[in-house]
Amino acid sequence: MADRPHERPACCAPALSAEVTAAPTFGFDIPRRSPRDVAKGMAAVPGGAFRMGGADPDAFPQDGEGPVRTVRLSPFLIDRYAVANRQFAVFVKDTGYVTEAERFGWSFVFHAHLRPDTPVMDATVPEAPWWAAVPGAYWKAPEGPGSSIERRPNHPVVHVSWNDASAYAAWAGKRLPTEAEWEMAARGGLDQARFPWGDELAPRGRHRCNIWQGEFPVHDTGEDGFTGTAPVNAFAPNGYGLHNVAGNVWEWCADWWSTDWHATESPETRQDPRGPSTGTARVIRGGSFLCHESYCNRYRVAARTRNAPDSTTAHTGFRCAADPA
Repeated sequence: MADRPHERPACCAPALSAEVTAAPTFGFDIPRRSPRDVAKGMAAVPGGAFRMGGADPDAFPQDGEGPVRTVRLSPFLIDRYAVANRQFAVFVKDTGYVTEAERFGWSFVFHAHLRPDTPVMDATVPEAPWWAAVPGAYWKAPEGPGSSIERRPNHPVVHVSWNDASAYAAWAGKRLPTEAEWEMAARGGLDQARFPWGDELAPRGRHRCNIWQGEFPVHDTGEDGFTGTAPVNAFAPNGYGLHNVAGNVWEWCADWWSTDWHATESPETRQDPRGPSTGTARVIRGGSFLCHESYCNRYRVAARTRNAPDSTTAHTGFRCAADPA
């Protein structure tokens, strides 16, 4: 993995590879959990019809954000919070699971978060030079050797691939949300609002998400209270009770990436859509603490991008979904 060439980054999510990855094999027994245990900490989304996609004036047409279309979903459950470090630690202790960043021996870290003596590999991303390939960076050492999550138990776990997220979800008796489920839940019952809380980024001057303030990528002023990840319960929830579906960390969805699959009017794309059957990248949604209007304003609720399913970065995590009992 470490010697594979990098594809052009999708927004601010550098990829380790663009190869199709086989379905993950978890290497542990999946425990049987009661519906009550599965539903703890999850919001019940009633399903029904909603208008998916967007036509924002600052949208990225090349990402396939449109067309705006009516999609119908069955009721589902979704985590109120992104999976936190403390939860992932329980999963690892219970299963002995080893993440892909650990197996590959490195992961991407934002350059400004490194200590001066942190070793860096010669594996640059030309279109996004602020990413450093750091040996030894993984979920438990998010900035590389010498760093830890000791003071961040309630921050979202990062440096997790789509395959890692799928393994956790299976262990928890859940699954990753489809892209349509993620967007419906993120909208919180609002119709075509730009953000999970409305159309104004900072209503009455109050920050509602953890994104970049200042000049990107030189200086983050941290006006929202954070210059890296924030706790998973930071900021007010949306109408469905979900926290941080804008900013903080990108979140993996179940779907393979396509910019045009969803544009075709058909039952497959309009009723409980699950995305194309094959692909080379998986969808990520929500933006991260590195998103800024000058470069990557993909913290809008209709925005979308992707990454290879075995890729890991310091700003990508996930939340889980489940079917009602």
